[in-house]
Amino acid sequence: MAGDRQQDTYLQAGAPRRRVLAAAALAPVLAGAPTPARALPADEPDPRNRGLLKPVNTALPDWTSVSDKLGGTGDMKRKVMFHTGLPRRDLRVRSRKVDVKPALALGSHVSFVRYADGSTLAMGDVVVTEDELQPFTDVLHEHRIQQTAIHKHLLSQAPDLWWIHVHAHGHDPGGIARGLRAAFDRTGTPRPRPAAPPRPVDLDTAGIDAALGTKGSVDDGIYKCIFVRRETITEGHLVLPPGLGSTSAFNFQPLGRGRAAISGDCAMIAGEVQDVLVALRRAGAELVELHNHGLTDEPRLFFVHFWAVGDGVRLARALRPAVAATNVVPAGG
Repeated sequence: MAGDRQQDTYLQAGAPRRRVLAAAALAPVLAGAPTPARALPADEPDPRNRGLLKPVNTALPDWTSVSDKLGGTGDMKRKVMFHTGLPRRDLRVRSRKVDVKPALALGSHVSFVRYADGSTLAMGDVVVTEDELQPFTDVLHEHRIQQTAIHKHLLSQAPDLWWIHVHAHGHDPGGIARGLRAAFDRTGTPRPRPAAPPRPVDLDTAGIDAALGTKGSVDDGIYKCIFVRRETITEGHLVLPPGLGSTSAFNFQPLGRGRAAISGDCAMIAGEVQDVLVALRRAGAELVELHNHGLTDEPRLFFVHFWAVGDGVRLARALRPAVAATNVVPAGG
């Protein structure tokens, strides 16, 4: 009995302290302030010490079974990502009175990454027409490939399009590729083919680079400026290589006389979202979509897609505050 009374006294004495701690924890939420995101420092020791797995370096020959089943070639990015692009060259898309080139906003792609335990992560973004959306989805489900986002990149486009983020993790990369190929076969997506040699574009690319503080590159007639998050991003227990599912991209399609159509995407943590939205509108950009790409990423990332048309350099200069509002650096290739 005495022990019970002592325990009751202890619990009663601790209750006010617990209420204070709980109130302190809830204060930022009640005030509407974002909770701080957790990110791994750049000098974090081996992530496996924290139950996380790092990607391992691979080379093109390591992905032969994947490329064979996808039905086309790919390339390596940062020595860890096998990447295959499948732009929708079969579609003739018009948005905001602009004929959209495939590399501007119609670039389906999937990437594969190997991990220290021998498993493989596949992530991608796939363009489908509205008529293709449900059959494509059903085949993904049959092959246990997840969908993590269904959203838009363009405003008032014709034909109606949707963008699907796909995700799969397991020890059978060939099986994942086979499932993706089966899903692609329910669409008009052309087979992958080698990238064409870059050609000069009718834009002041040096001026765009200076305005955005980066060095862009040409991809199938589109000038692209890419940024990656500074933090280490995790998806569940997997450390994502820089740029996988977490890039900010500014794509410029030449329209003549220095003008460009821009289809862009900014990667943000919660505390950056409002500043970026305000910066985009001040730059004259139209907002298209605010959403997530992943389900269990940490820190939690949000993405805003936007559209703008005007002088390329002036737009790049106006968009620089949106870049500055996020914790990103230019992609290193």
